[in-house]
Amino acid sequence: MPIKLPEGLPAKRVLEQEHVFVMDEQRAFHQDIRPLKILILNLMPIKETAETQLLRLLGNTPLQVEITLLRMETHQAKNTSTEHLQAFYTTFRDIERQNFDGMIVTGAPIEHLPFEEVAYWPELTRILDWSRQHVTSTIHICWGAQAGLYHHYGIAKRPLAEKMFGVFTHEICLDIPLVRGFDEGFLAPHSRHSTVDEKDVLACPELQLISKSKEAGVYIVATEDGQQIFVTGHSEYDRETLAEEYHRDIERQLQVPLPKNYFPNDDPSQTPLHNWRSHAYLLFSNWLNYYVYQQTPYDLSSLH
Repeated sequence: MPIKLPEGLPAKRVLEQEHVFVMDEQRAFHQDIRPLKILILNLMPIKETAETQLLRLLGNTPLQVEITLLRMETHQAKNTSTEHLQAFYTTFRDIERQNFDGMIVTGAPIEHLPFEEVAYWPELTRILDWSRQHVTSTIHICWGAQAGLYHHYGIAKRPLAEKMFGVFTHEICLDIPLVRGFDEGFLAPHSRHSTVDEKDVLACPELQLISKSKEAGVYIVATEDGQQIFVTGHSEYDRETLAEEYHRDIERQLQVPLPKNYFPNDDPSQTPLHNWRSHAYLLFSNWLNYYVYQQTPYDLSSLH
């Protein structure tokens, strides 16, 4: 089934070239199906890239999905044009009276800041609180996961001596529908300067540790009802995303480690393998199916 996108969104052209089934509002109107309403709070600096990565995964299920893109009103984006934001994004004040089947909170490259020093932290916490009553299930990614764990459950992020950077093997700690079909050892990228301590997660009775990595630590955490899901890595990343980040940091003369388990023979001139792709598709399709589609009411006005 298709993913419904605004006409003119740059990601639409990219996905069509990849033969991902997308459609505009006019075609969706003629289908007698209520699409799942998914809100994407995009905190990434280059928003077009994050849009394409997430929409690619959301478009790979039998479910019709309608996307709303949300930006922070209290933050001025520097790497995305004003024209793009005005054309395709909305603000919280415009949607706060609405309900959504699902929500995605992306990462953000601001790990060096304490949460309370992030300029848009008050607005973000308001949205996170709102999601508990207005969203069936929310999935938080990387910094978004750390922010959600801290705000909802008081779990602090902890700085790392060296950047967690590369593609790591993970294991399943608790067999739930979110990880149904996963291999016993599966791969996912990480790119972060801080972490969440496993002991802090296990000490919180409201949370379940779903997956972890011997090298990268805590990976997936969720509440028992699946309303809140936290993913500390970046399964949505494209093949070249870590490479682009590495080369960009080197050009800036930053001291960054070579991404682990990523470049063939640890040679940055070689093309990395995209060996986490199937896990990424499965993670998001399981989320949409088991935690959104099968849990959300047909009439969203009855949500909570």
